[in-house]
Amino acid sequence: MTSQQNIRKESGLTRYFRETRAELRKVRWPTRDDAITMTQLVLAVTFAMAIFLGLADYFFSWLLRGVVSQNWLFIILGVVIVVALLVSAYLIGQGEEV
Repeated sequence: MTSQQNIRKESGLTRYFRETRAELRKVRWPTRDDAITMTQLVLAVTFAMAIFLGLADYFFSWLLRGVVSQNWLFIILGVVIVVALLVSAYLIGQGEEV
């Protein structure tokens, strides 16, 4: 009986590799030029996001330093920014319900 169980495991494993090989044949692998283009796009987006997030971090740390120092101009600016972010999040949410 153990030999039948071994045969079933082997046939299942063999079937798995056969199906995997068949699926890999269906894949459209990118050409070298496509791969280079996609890599450049990923690097450009990564670099742009790093700059954006760095600037956002700098801006919000500057704003928070002003709020912590109890400067009314920074407090008002912070409230305006929070309200603008909440309104924009609400409007974006309304647009997705369509």
